[in-house]
Amino acid sequence: MRYIADRRTRILLGKLGEGYRDSLVNLAEAFREAGFEVVVTELQDPEAIVRSAIQESVDHIGITILPGAEIKALGEIRRVLEREQVGDITITAGGFLEQRDVPRIKEMGAKAFFPRGTPWDNLIKWAKENIRPRVD
Repeated sequence: MRYIADRRTRILLGKLGEGYRDSLVNLAEAFREAGFEVVVTELQDPEAIVRSAIQESVDHIGITILPGAEIKALGEIRRVLEREQVGDITITAGGFLEQRDVPRIKEMGAKAFFPRGTPWDNLIKWAKENIRPRVD
């Protein structure tokens, strides 16, 4: 995969579980203000999330995990990305998880985990340092 510098980085933000859509919308606005192109989705099915990521030509998927969500969906998102031959789309996760779950999240293919309450500036800094625009 080649990467280009003259295209803004595209991020798809989604959530697993119910609630807190306002926070996701506010996070999307913070990323936009930082220079990213952002797509917000309400989709929760891993297949649908990946289809949306492909259709929107995103470089990264950021998933917020809400109370009661099945975190195994992260692993399924990674498997679908690989199957669709877009495994270079990176994933991060954040939200309502215990620190003990972080190794499991990373085993499922997440590049990083951001616990609930992580300052948005930290998320944006990580994104600027770690996500690059893709070229097919």
